[in-house]
Amino acid sequence: MNAPESYTQILSKAVEALSDTSEMKGLFHQHRHGDPLPSGPVLEEIIGLCRAVLFPGYYGKSALNSVTVKYHIGMELERLFSLLTSQIEAGLCFSREAEIGHCGDCHEYASSLSALLISRLADVRRILATDVEAAYLGDPAAQSYGEVISCYPAIRALTCYRVAHELNRLGVPLIPRIITEMAHSETGIDIHPAAEIGHHFTIDHGTGIVIGATCIIGNNVKLYQGVTLGAKSFPLDANGNPIKNNPRHPIICDNVIIYSNATILGRVTIGRDAVIGANVWLTRDVGPGERVTKD
Repeated sequence: MNAPESYTQILSKAVEALSDTSEMKGLFHQHRHGDPLPSGPVLEEIIGLCRAVLFPGYYGKSALNSVTVKYHIGMELERLFSLLTSQIEAGLCFSREAEIGHCGDCHEYASSLSALLISRLADVRRILATDVEAAYLGDPAAQSYGEVISCYPAIRALTCYRVAHELNRLGVPLIPRIITEMAHSETGIDIHPAAEIGHHFTIDHGTGIVIGATCIIGNNVKLYQGVTLGAKSFPLDANGNPIKNNPRHPIICDNVIIYSNATILGRVTIGRDAVIGANVWLTRDVGPGERVTKD
């Protein structure tokens, strides 16, 4: 009778099996020496700094007033610029989309993208202000704008989305998606950073919301919990692989309300002022002003 394998032998075999790169196919990232890697804790700090700059006094330093706000925002932006540059550079290196020549050029490019993002934060705040207003006016339980900013998961998720969307517009790979997935984990609201969303957007309650990458949402749109704006089955190419990046998610026009657990799939258009009832399944266009309810 053969003697049982020792722990050392078992572990050695496991190491050999798990180190066989021929078996990994897409699961192994070949790291180049000196390349930075995206960091979850750093990105969480970046999100915290963005919230502190966009909503001063609600996040970040508590001892803020009209005299000290400029100083605090300056300090936070300096820290944000440094951290954001490092993470953008990490995203560029990770995706291999920044073959600029050498590491110094990549860092300089990341710095320029970081500065551009920061230059857009005032515009991000303006549109977030409309989201806060929409949430406050659309919820009789809301007692103040401060309550909406401090408590509502929709505002937390939309802050991440609107920052990530600007990074996505700048062509930053990977990092925008990590940021919105962090918001997804925190709030249960899943918004792809490539989606286009207009002003005065609000999500009531929020848990279970899904908004796909090619979704286009107009102004003054309200979603309730559990709404899915998704895609149908993907078309395949000649090799049987899914065709990527084609428009496949709904277009939601201005002033639309979509109630809880409605599912809208495919490149359909929901017309201006339409109302979609709870638990509806839709794969067709809906005309302006139309009311759709479950039979």
